[in-house]
Amino acid sequence: MQTMTPFEHAPETALHWHRSGTGAALATVVQTWGSAPRRTGSQLVVSGEGQIEGSVSGGCVEGAVVGEALEALQDGQHRLLEFGVSDEDAFAVGLACGGTIKVLVEPVGSALPVEILEELVAARASRTPVAYEVNLATGARHLTRTEYPDRMRMDRSGLEDDSETFVAVHNPPLRLVAVGAVHITQALVPMARIAGYDPVIIDPRAAFASPERFPGETLMDDWPDEAVAKLGLDTRTALVLLTHDPKLDDPALEAALSADVFYFGALGSKKTHAARVARMQEAGFNEDQINRIHGPIGLDIGAASPAEIAVSILSEMTAVLRGKQP
Repeated sequence: MQTMTPFEHAPETALHWHRSGTGAALATVVQTWGSAPRRTGSQLVVSGEGQIEGSVSGGCVEGAVVGEALEALQDGQHRLLEFGVSDEDAFAVGLACGGTIKVLVEPVGSALPVEILEELVAARASRTPVAYEVNLATGARHLTRTEYPDRMRMDRSGLEDDSETFVAVHNPPLRLVAVGAVHITQALVPMARIAGYDPVIIDPRAAFASPERFPGETLMDDWPDEAVAKLGLDTRTALVLLTHDPKLDDPALEAALSADVFYFGALGSKKTHAARVARMQEAGFNEDQINRIHGPIGLDIGAASPAEIAVSILSEMTAVLRGKQP
């Protein structure tokens, strides 16, 4: 099973190289069969001087793609390439067997208008989810924020049923904002990082949010509502409230209820959650907003230890992200 494509910087590099005058072409995996080395949507950018960044095959066909990209920069036309990755080449990049990939090559400034690339780069910089649609036959291209909700939710680039329309999903990296530097957080943060999240831990209590307890992690000692205001909450953010202290949890919860995070949950028993709901009602939030709170937090798997509770939280986050749970 192929892993999720990381938030690579091919579009930004392509725009930079184009503006610098060296020229740039973007190569994108649009379809795969078998054990292709890279998943659909993976990108390689090639400069007019032959510099490269990114990958479309883990090294199997990059040389051929670079040659085609340099030719595309000369004639200004996009190209749709198909490669078969042999078993020997596949083994060299860590796969058991070979596969086939289709790669779209688009020279910037001709086939791929600079205006579209600039809009794409701006959307990515502002953490705005966006899809890039291109018709492989006609070359018609545009960006959309409202089409393809299923693809956006599943982070799934690919061809539509017409076999001509390719959709590249550009979602911001997933982010986990944890309020409360507690034992559960110590277990949850490394699990979330493995699952592709960029964690941030908020706790104004210095004894809890210490580098010794969370080595190498991003720690914020602001009051939670101030911290989430600095971070910004969006559709790729999961917020978990783990302090058991309303003075710390509630300010962040109120911020989340007014934002568009894809998930937020709060630790506590059913009785604790009922009291939390009552406080949010008193604060003026409506039933629909309050019903979005996952409390008690996590899937009911009988979790007891901090690590097991962390597993239940991450499982529930995943289910909500992928549309498997309301």
